Amino acid sequence: MADSTALIHANSPSGRAAGLLNPPIHRASTIVYDRVEDYLDRHKHLYDGVIYGLYGTETNHTLASSLAELEHGHMSVLTSSGTAAISISLSAFLRSGDHLLVIDTAYRSTRRFCDDVLARYGVEVTYFSPRIGAEIAALIRPNTRMVFLETPGSLTFELADVSAITMVTRARGIVTALDNTWATPLLFRPIDHGVDISIAAATKYLSGHSDVMLGAMTGANETVYRQLKDAAARWGSSASPDDCYLVQRGLRTLDVRLDRHQRTALELATWFEEQPEVRKVLHPAIASHPDHAIWRRDFTGASGLFGVLLDPMTDAERSAFFNGLRLFKLGSSWGGFESLMVPAWPAPARSCTDPVEGALIRVHAGLEATVDLLRDLEDAFGRLRACRADQAPVRLGLART
Repeated sequence: MADSTALIHANSPSGRAAGLLNPPIHRASTIVYDRVEDYLDRHKHLYDGVIYGLYGTETNHTLASSLAELEHGHMSVLTSSGTAAISISLSAFLRSGDHLLVIDTAYRSTRRFCDDVLARYGVEVTYFSPRIGAEIAALIRPNTRMVFLETPGSLTFELADVSAITMVTRARGIVTALDNTWATPLLFRPIDHGVDISIAAATKYLSGHSDVMLGAMTGANETVYRQLKDAAARWGSSASPDDCYLVQRGLRTLDVRLDRHQRTALELATWFEEQPEVRKVLHPAIASHPDHAIWRRDFTGASGLFGVLLDPMTDAERSAFFNGLRLFKLGSSWGGFESLMVPAWPAPARSCTDPVEGALIRVHAGLEATVDLLRDLEDAFGRLRACRADQAPVRLGLART
């Protein structure tokens, strides 16, 4: 069955809810039992049943099952945010004295958790280049317990050769986790490439409507899943049934939304490449990207998020460029229906990748008509050029006339 068909028909309601197109919302904290024996044995069903609201209701389990099927994994664990999913995945498999390898281009909140929390609890962290491939073997120590990946890289969009890395880690019994928020399991399936834990901020494309906070961790097998489930329980992290319902509903249109995001993003990327102020477009699906061959080999498509590196901008030029935007909004997160564009500074969150020289912006292509987005961009570059012309004497170190 094609993914697009499976997304439409997965987990259709049955039983008393038969006839409904979407699963109902089950809200609960306390679960009551008819027999004391069932109450005393309730924890036997932590992994496959409903025993307490913190651990999920039928609504949570419906979404977890849908995501696991899409991921080709055993089962998913849902959390309150993507950041929570990342933090719990790491804490589930690490303890004091362990060594963790983290891709240098990981999401900044991932890096902060590693540096501010894990390091404080005795976990040693080493960052590595996203293009290390099988050479990661040289960084592995006797106490290396886990490797954390994100591909494409946050802000700068480098691709990792995931299969080459997992060939090394699997041979040594090292757990791997990968933040797959950019691609979703519709465009890249980490578990099929040897990864043990696939992570997603369902806040973004899986939801698609910018009104949900939710994270997901999918274990490749039952052992990994149970360890993730235990860790989420110990941290007291859960996902709201209402948010789970919204993400389950969003999954129905994930295929068509991603197709539109991709087509619009590629048209915008091509347009950006033609602008004289643009030094480089950072999009794995365009031929000029240095990792394009990996994208063609491993991915079935691209999402709507990419980077654009421009010539350096003064504060006045940046204000002129961004402040007049009509359709592109200034805002964190991405993956929703609306287009976003923000300035980005990866340098503070990098230690072993080449510095980015110039003014980096992050673009999320939403679901608007491409022609309207291009008009917005044309106006933005027009304002930038006018501001630069006005500032030309200052840029040359001359007095303004």
